[in-house]
Amino acid sequence: MKRSQDPVHSLPQPKKPKVDGDSSTEAEWTRVERRKAKKSRKIEAKHDTQTLRFMYVNNEIVKRKNAIHVDDVRDLVLHIIADAPPPNWVKIENPRSIQQVVALLIPGILSSFLSIPPLPTSATANPNIPLSIPLPSDSHTPIPFIASTFSHACPTRAPGDQTRMYSVLSSFFQGPVSGEEKRKRIEARLTSERIAEKDPSSYVLTLEQMIENDYPIPSYMADIFEKPPGWVETPEPERESILVVSAEKQRSKVYAIDCEMCMTEDGKELTRICIIEYESGIVVYDKLVKPLKPVTDYLTRWSGITEAQLATATTTLSQVQTHLLPILSPPGGPVSILVGHSLESDLKALHICHPLCIDTALVYHHPRGRPLKPGLAWLTKKWCHREIQTRGDGGHDPEEDARACVDLLRLKVQNGAGFGEFKTDCESIFERMKRASGRGGPGSVRSAVVDHGNPTVMHGAKANTVVGCASDEEVLEGLIQTVSAHEFTFGRFMGLADVLGWITPKSTTDVPAPLPPPTEPSPEALLAAQTKLNAHLTSLYASLPPRTALVIFTGHSDPRHMATLNARKSTFESAIKGGKKAEDIDKSEWWTTADGRELEEEVERAKRGLLFLGIK
Repeated sequence: MKRSQDPVHSLPQPKKPKVDGDSSTEAEWTRVERRKAKKSRKIEAKHDTQTLRFMYVNNEIVKRKNAIHVDDVRDLVLHIIADAPPPNWVKIENPRSIQQVVALLIPGILSSFLSIPPLPTSATANPNIPLSIPLPSDSHTPIPFIASTFSHACPTRAPGDQTRMYSVLSSFFQGPVSGEEKRKRIEARLTSERIAEKDPSSYVLTLEQMIENDYPIPSYMADIFEKPPGWVETPEPERESILVVSAEKQRSKVYAIDCEMCMTEDGKELTRICIIEYESGIVVYDKLVKPLKPVTDYLTRWSGITEAQLATATTTLSQVQTHLLPILSPPGGPVSILVGHSLESDLKALHICHPLCIDTALVYHHPRGRPLKPGLAWLTKKWCHREIQTRGDGGHDPEEDARACVDLLRLKVQNGAGFGEFKTDCESIFERMKRASGRGGPGSVRSAVVDHGNPTVMHGAKANTVVGCASDEEVLEGLIQTVSAHEFTFGRFMGLADVLGWITPKSTTDVPAPLPPPTEPSPEALLAAQTKLNAHLTSLYASLPPRTALVIFTGHSDPRHMATLNARKSTFESAIKGGKKAEDIDKSEWWTTADGRELEEEVERAKRGLLFLGIK
């Protein structure tokens, strides 16, 4: 809740006046409400007269080894809108008078577009100091809104290591929990571990987790997934009294499952399924599946399926569904639990909705935290101390993968819920905002994400409002409609980055597509994109309520050369891992030490970004 709407929330309630009649009481209360409204207006007027501004602290910035990190931008937002501690690199004058924060990620805004000189390379000049932006009247800029609204551009640095740049979105939307919250979570986890039995059912996904990770949901759990033709769902579990059901019949059986797919004219289709019983480790079902449409790519490197193998398949998908339903819902017994790695993909391949699922990609953590998911081969090597998926171009073995899921679940059950987690516990910024005790108290900060695609399944999953968009025009419209009702709003404009060629469509297959050589847009196309972005920012700014902090960050610079080099590196390493010798590979495709140094330089360039801070 906005403070301007509830300025006397913490004031003691006035005593009820002693009166003889109801009409007198009503009159007294009316006067009390008028006094509240009057005081509210006075507080609001006081906020309106406050000077609100950001001031960079250069003497703190020069002490840093690197530029301001995307993590620092996230923590700045949390300081304003939640209860995070103040940053030392920027000061905010009268931060409590700020009503709302709008954060915009706009990749593609370069220093040259704003007539800002390149970052200094002299040993005596610090490249991390905020740079002064010339006014539009002093320079020719195709994005005059930036130059007329913000006085400085602060260099930033994207997350990553020497050879890769990590996701800017993940870094902004995920952060470590506070020490106090971590202590509470550890205590809660230890308590639950003391109470819980050594039972795999403790790790069954909740409905919220299934929705968040795009599982096909049975209709009796939630009416959010419409089954296409050919889909089936496990029957709803019968609710019998535990007084008349034996303990053995109450316990669900657990099965590990893994599916392999090939590419057909209709996209990926199921071509092999393997199911292993958890307790015994016995393979209870293993079938090659004949797809409905002709195969266009066997994806042998991943599926392990060859043309000769699949030629012997006679079982169809509908027959597989008929075989599985008695396993998933045995007569006279409880519904079985399925365990798999990114199990939603297997269920989609089977065209089955199932209510009880355990996902090793979720019960174990990625070392960099959510929303990243760990790979099955990495988990098996890390926690089971053995390697899988080592057949190179021979592809995966579904029995091997299913057995790895069995072993990972056993380790989890034996060692408790904390097994497989990492010391750095992360959470979404929306969880942090909802927990904040400032402003109107916990739960009072409302948040919104307006972004391209379907942000509900990724960074916007825990926001109060999520708006998926197909264009920058829709993003602008969504922002204008949502900002006034939310204390924090995030939006992303991608038109400029798209014209620059920074965005490449995702491959529809598991086979990585070769990257096209970087090309520059025509001056006319670039100018049109810059002009459109400027118009969008101008319209959005005009719609913002007073005392709104506007945070614009670009995240990174041109990633194309870095991506091209990484693709070359990956191709060479895959060839060597697949058994080829260097002399069997064309020298033009070798990966050399010089290439490695060039990659490191390109990664450093790609990590550079800009930050603009202002308050309307």
